[in-house]
Amino acid sequence: MIEETSPAALRAAERAPLLYGRYELLSELGRGTSGIVYKAHDPKLDRLVAMKILRPELVSLEESGVGLKQRFHQEAVAAGRLAHPAIIAVHDVGEGEGRPFIVMEYIEGGTLADLLLGGRPLPLVDAVGIVLQVCAALDYAHRHGVVHRDIKPRNILVGPGVTKVTDFGTARILGASHTQTGSMLGTPAYMSPEMVRGQVVDPRSDLFSLGVVLYEALTGVNPFNATDLAAV
Repeated sequence: MIEETSPAALRAAERAPLLYGRYELLSELGRGTSGIVYKAHDPKLDRLVAMKILRPELVSLEESGVGLKQRFHQEAVAAGRLAHPAIIAVHDVGEGEGRPFIVMEYIEGGTLADLLLGGRPLPLVDAVGIVLQVCAALDYAHRHGVVHRDIKPRNILVGPGVTKVTDFGTARILGASHTQTGSMLGTPAYMSPEMVRGQVVDPRSDLFSLGVVLYEALTGVNPFNATDLAAV
């Protein structure tokens, strides 16, 4: 005998949150080159979190030695050693179904990139206020031996009265032996000259990238407007 599922039960199943580990995935917040970020609920602590999970199509690449899982671990280590009001906090790391994840502080709002959609410049006071908070975050990170290496509007979260730097997936921990000269990580239109050349970078590279961000925030236009290194 085949039992039919009632329409009400089907609707309830569709509304039920998707579980990933102990976390309930509520909605997708955005996608990057390596991960998908979800708004999630931690039932254990009864709080909202942001959960970044490795994109499923990249799992097979990991088996080929690309090292994406190591990148996720590096992001957690870099951000986890930093405790600053303008840096997104890491709450947990783990792996589910062969895909690593990072659980982070959730901020209501969006990114600076969202505010700049359509080439809309920000008022001077708003742009300077955001950049000053990012400066404070970078100063703290640099003093604790971490260079972000991918400062751009998409990695700056902006909420009511708050600005936070996120995505330390390309960060370099100063003195770490695994960072090699010649590594091309970052976003071309915001890269410092030394990054474009594939040289080892220091904190000054983050400041160059932030200068590009400030220019774009004030004018609505990226000064380089390039999507690849050759164009830069």
